[in-house]
Amino acid sequence: MSNVNLAIVFYSSTGTNYQLSQWALEGAKEAGAEVKVLKVPELAPQSVIDSNPAWKHYSEEVAACVPTVSLDDLEWADAIIFSVPTRFGNMPSQMKQFLDTTGGLWFNGKLVNKVVSAMTSAQNPHGGQEATILSLYTTMHHWGAIIATPGYTDSVIFGAGGNPYGISVTVDQNGKMVEDFSAVQAAVKHQAKRTVTVAKWVKKANQ
Repeated sequence: MSNVNLAIVFYSSTGTNYQLSQWALEGAKEAGAEVKVLKVPELAPQSVIDSNPAWKHYSEEVAACVPTVSLDDLEWADAIIFSVPTRFGNMPSQMKQFLDTTGGLWFNGKLVNKVVSAMTSAQNPHGGQEATILSLYTTMHHWGAIIATPGYTDSVIFGAGGNPYGISVTVDQNGKMVEDFSAVQAAVKHQAKRTVTVAKWVKKANQ
């Protein structure tokens, strides 16, 4: 059976969700997947980005080196992991705008049975993490995708805060992750491996 193709699609303004995506990349590769890490296009005005030193640094030093996702990448993927910050308990407009362009793929049944999972971050422990992930999953239900949450399938989930919908982290006013890095890394890698494993099952069943 051929390997699973995994697209990790993220939006990040200061780097937290980029870091989560890198850890997901590690876990997915360990599970034998072929992986692409891809960003969605930035919509914020340059003046707003420039007003935040951390955002400006990330956009110039990190995001500039990451490929931008295309609809072809979604069609290529057997599985997709999304990683986004929360915006008032919802996904950022950058991710929503990209998802709104997938109508053609959806109409032609190209997104059916994609295995999907999601991660997020917020500045407060109860800042809308679960709601943000569920807002992403709402779109996935319309796709006919198969949602692979981490649930409580491994004890490492608890070390990262215990979010069964998808790994979520808290960042301080300086954009630094509050949780223990190693605990979050282990949980993200587990979620990625689980997503790849479920995708293998689905791909085998469809062969």
